[in-house]
Amino acid sequence: MKIKIIFFSISLLLLILLLLYPQQEVVLSIKEGMPKIPVAIPKFIIHNSSPKISAAAEELHQILLVDLEYTRVFQPLPKSYYNYIRPINPRKIFFKDWESIQAKILFVGEISANEGENILFEGKIYDVKGGRFIFGKRYQAETTLLRLVAHKMADEIMKIFGEKTIFTSKIVFISNRDGNDELYMMDYDGHNQTRLTFNKVIDYMPAWSAEGKEIAYTSYRKNRASLYILNPYEGKITEILSKGTNFAPAFSPDGKKLAFCSTVDKGNSEIYVATSEGKKIKRLTFNKAIDTAPSWSPTSREIAFTSDRGGTPQIYIMDAEGSNVRRISFGGSYHDAPSWSPAGDRIAYVSRVDQIHDLYVINLRTKQIIKLTESNARNESPCWSPDGRHLVFSSNLTGTIQICTIDYNGANMRRLTSMGENKLPDWSR
Repeated sequence: MKIKIIFFSISLLLLILLLLYPQQEVVLSIKEGMPKIPVAIPKFIIHNSSPKISAAAEELHQILLVDLEYTRVFQPLPKSYYNYIRPINPRKIFFKDWESIQAKILFVGEISANEGENILFEGKIYDVKGGRFIFGKRYQAETTLLRLVAHKMADEIMKIFGEKTIFTSKIVFISNRDGNDELYMMDYDGHNQTRLTFNKVIDYMPAWSAEGKEIAYTSYRKNRASLYILNPYEGKITEILSKGTNFAPAFSPDGKKLAFCSTVDKGNSEIYVATSEGKKIKRLTFNKAIDTAPSWSPTSREIAFTSDRGGTPQIYIMDAEGSNVRRISFGGSYHDAPSWSPAGDRIAYVSRVDQIHDLYVINLRTKQIIKLTESNARNESPCWSPDGRHLVFSSNLTGTIQICTIDYNGANMRRLTSMGENKLPDWSR
């Protein structure tokens, strides 16, 4: 990612102002440096005339298009471009045709009927300029699993280009759509929203484990804010800590530790750390201020958190053992909910100005700050996607609190939920 700077003198002046007047927040806009890769995805070839197979081919094609468009890595070519070249022949590909419409990559999909209700889908990737086959993958699945098949294929394409996968990742969140705050899970694009807990009490602040198999969260099932770990695929729930008020859990990326906040000692909110199973609990912060919202660095060696030890809520960083505490947010009187990016170079957070909550991102290397949201809404709880190109968050822009995603530069905001009120999202790694 490169920052487009028009005049060096302006950049230098901004840097001087930031150093001399740290209470004044400097906000810059950023733009992506690398151009997107043009990819051709012609209609899939159907080896069966049944309506079911034709519908499946259309659905798979559309989902794959949306996935690749979302990546910010690929740019699917407009459908009208295919009118200028001959139809695709999987047995003899005329690469000059595809090069003439500026495609760099060609995806060829073929679909046919298999035994029972299954379909057979095969996808192949070609380098257009080199005129060579790169990769192929075949899936056999029921028609009810077409979304998963398309997402898996999109993930495979990302892997080819050395990118992190996101399309089979999950977002966990809190929703009251059924009358009570419960845990729900959905696909990255908002599909397949599924309820995970069934209580008559409040569940709160879910967080995925490093492997994406468990969720730590707060529940009031014992009339107090206790910490639990849920395996949503096995239905297993384990209680971690019930003394005091316990909240804001965060698993370390290496899968070894669990940070969280608790008032178990003298009733003050402090940050603690335990093993990923919730054992060997150790206190990290020791002061009369409120310390909360821990977020691990991708190396698992540092923790960003919120503290009002300086008089107002600000963002701090400390080593994983609790030492070497330093403040990274300046300017304004309220900064909260830090979320460390997967690359480790940026932290997203919430800032309140004139009672308006917006999302910001600070570059830890350059100290430059960008504002992601610009509205009269309450935008909160940012969390990065696994590839670091998107964030999920909650917003009441439409009147009720809903889960949305946005690109890392503030573009392409999408709403993922609509039923009830939805908040506190966490994106699996």
